[in-house]
Amino acid sequence: MGFCDLVFLYSFLLLSRISCAAEVYNITSLQPLAQGRTLVSPGRIFELGFFSPNSSGNKYVGIWHKSILPRKVVWVANRDNPLAVTDALASLTITSNGNLQLVDEKRNAVWSTNISVSSNGSPAALLLDSGNFVIELKKGDEYLWKSFDYPGDTLLPGMRLGFNSKSGRRSFSTSWKSENDPSTGKFLIGLTTQNPAQVFIWINGSTPYWRSGPWDRAMFVGIPDMDDQYLSGFHLDVNVRQGTKYFWYNLFGKTLAYLYISSEGVHKYMYSKYGENWNLHWEAPKFPCDIYGTCGPFGVCEASKSSTTPICKCLKGFAPTSVDEWSRGNRTRGCERQTELFCESNTSRSVSWSRKEDGFWKMSSVKLPDYHEYSSLDDEDCRILCRDNCSCLAYAYVNSIGCLVWFKDLIDISEFSSGGADLFIRLANAELGVEQKKIKIKLIVSLASIFFIIMAAIVFGLYKLRANQKGTIKVTRNEITLTDTTDSSRESLQEYIRTQDPSELLIYEYDFDSILTATSNFSITNKLGEGGFGAVYRGKLEEGKEVAVKRLSSCSGQGVEEFKNEMLLISKLQHKNLVRLMGCCIKDDEKLIIYEFMQNKSLDTLLFDPMRRGVLNWEKRFNIIKGVARGLLYLHHDSYLKVIHRDLKASNILLDENMNPKISDFGLARIFQGTQNLANTQKIVGTLGYMSPEYAMRGIFSEKSDVYSFGVLVLEIIGGWKNTSFYDHETELCFLPYIWHIWNEGKGLYIVDEVLADSYSASEAMRCLHVGLLCVQDNAADRPTMPEVDFMLSSETDRPQPKQPLFTFQNSVSDRRPRYDNTCSANEATITLLEGR
Repeated sequence: MGFCDLVFLYSFLLLSRISCAAEVYNITSLQPLAQGRTLVSPGRIFELGFFSPNSSGNKYVGIWHKSILPRKVVWVANRDNPLAVTDALASLTITSNGNLQLVDEKRNAVWSTNISVSSNGSPAALLLDSGNFVIELKKGDEYLWKSFDYPGDTLLPGMRLGFNSKSGRRSFSTSWKSENDPSTGKFLIGLTTQNPAQVFIWINGSTPYWRSGPWDRAMFVGIPDMDDQYLSGFHLDVNVRQGTKYFWYNLFGKTLAYLYISSEGVHKYMYSKYGENWNLHWEAPKFPCDIYGTCGPFGVCEASKSSTTPICKCLKGFAPTSVDEWSRGNRTRGCERQTELFCESNTSRSVSWSRKEDGFWKMSSVKLPDYHEYSSLDDEDCRILCRDNCSCLAYAYVNSIGCLVWFKDLIDISEFSSGGADLFIRLANAELGVEQKKIKIKLIVSLASIFFIIMAAIVFGLYKLRANQKGTIKVTRNEITLTDTTDSSRESLQEYIRTQDPSELLIYEYDFDSILTATSNFSITNKLGEGGFGAVYRGKLEEGKEVAVKRLSSCSGQGVEEFKNEMLLISKLQHKNLVRLMGCCIKDDEKLIIYEFMQNKSLDTLLFDPMRRGVLNWEKRFNIIKGVARGLLYLHHDSYLKVIHRDLKASNILLDENMNPKISDFGLARIFQGTQNLANTQKIVGTLGYMSPEYAMRGIFSEKSDVYSFGVLVLEIIGGWKNTSFYDHETELCFLPYIWHIWNEGKGLYIVDEVLADSYSASEAMRCLHVGLLCVQDNAADRPTMPEVDFMLSSETDRPQPKQPLFTFQNSVSDRRPRYDNTCSANEATITLLEGR
């Protein structure tokens, strides 16, 4: 090696040692952080040190991403107590009482953590790869202090905005005073106490400047460009017991990001992939309509992205409060109602619904107004609630939220080109009349032109319906079949019931009038829900017993064959995890099945409801998983009839008053004879997302088909996600592949529903996750049987490793789906594929 090479090597090593000496990985009482040095996180992602903003005569201690430009300081310790830029002897140290303290050249404390620390141990300050600056006493113990508890103008992944209503502690982000001055500015961003909550930007802590609209579990409905996938990374956690509500976000892969509020009051979302420079992903307010209340009460702002001035108009039925001010561009006083409401002019009696009744006008794709109030009603009951209260000015039903109503002035409404929600505004009948007349004229003309076509279609449809309903049933111990006959379905079924031994057929035929009385003529207030085969109503019989009545829709996919199948099959099955059939009722075209009443409705009404899923703690979820497994075990192996359910899903799991699960809806079930364990059909029935690959593609079904559906259900229960609504943009994976991917990376607990926080058994959750993945194997032979599933759920035992799922029969971003017929289905559709493939 030559002399020049030696000199170069020596210089390189010297510079490396100097560089390393400038970086430290903790701060202790023996090793303070002096100027010229920086504290670096273990993965060299974040860095903490002294900095002075451009053209500033002050010096601060702050945190920034180490290798990404332009450098953005994401947290400042002494933002309101700067050091002099000439102070070269200032340092950050840990004092004898265990507090972090920033001292100036005269050893005066400029900033301190002000916590009480036990004298046992040697506290050290560390900078984590999350950007969280912490004090720990002993490795592995809970941190004594965290910078994440004291946000500045920036929200990093894992940092939280929100409040604890019991302690009164609130967590906000506050802007810098200017780009060169980190001191507290006039803009503050935080979470409201409403249900559901909104994110607000306030000026000086009280004047609204911008708001997000209510949270719908995946996104804020007032931000149409926001990612609405379940794993977009944004979360809003509510813990009623602890009185906490926090908004936070996390990231996947190698993406870095931060949210911050600028000194001008603009909320920005910045991101960097693989260490590249920062890019702007989203910002608000960006357009004139984003500013809170731009068009005043009862005014609407048209959210045009091309206009530099707000385009305001009044809601239908309203006019500017001051025409003169409105014409001059001052819309702060908004609009006022032009025609008095009928209910307001009849205050001496309750709201009357006559020819002059008030109505509702629908606005689509809007940012819902401020001051909403939440109610846990369905869409029809939400309308009735608002209709029957004259003080209710508007209502909206958002699928992933529920019922929202407004009793205060409607303010901060924007009209979007897409996204948003539907808003129904109360108007006097006179305001609705003109529009309704136009609609009636159009309808009359249209109906007149197609009248004969409709009549012909009705006659043909009735003919086909009568032809399809002809048949009798032949029942053996192992099989139910349908044979052609000239008797009507009603007569043949009633004749069968009359001729059967009551000990063999434990059902009762109810009188139709008694069911009408029990359900108050199928009143909307008694409606429990609606599925692909019709509505279910709550009823109370004369003797006082509560029942659930399934009223099969005339256009339901469940016809005579399925009705008979369910009634006769379930009457012969008795198990604590199967719903109990009490009887049936047949009158003309009405087909009713009467079940025992389940106090807590179906599993999906809790599991997929962002406001109610917290009721399902881990103990209840684990009990539901084990209960459904025992019910399937009975159907497949322990009953004298071997039954394949073929439509196991969350909406077909009912919950009693103690949250015990009961499998319901046996309209699509099939009975196997003797040792038969495999069948093939050309009529594929079931629900998209729950169907096994061999059944969905080739019509082959067996008990392993139910095992597959059970596996999907288990994974939904663990994560609180609906399989058909799930897609992760980062990995470009849908439900099953994503869960396997996370599990395979050793991060299985990431799947557990966020509302459970840390109040669950990690071992039980991992056991259920493992079993669920084994149940959804592509190859039916690789799936366990229900006895094996029940054993694995009940004990810690060696389990085979699940293979990566390659097939998925779910929605994807490209929406590549098989063609199917969804006949008159509602909500979660039961699918019929007419030809097996």
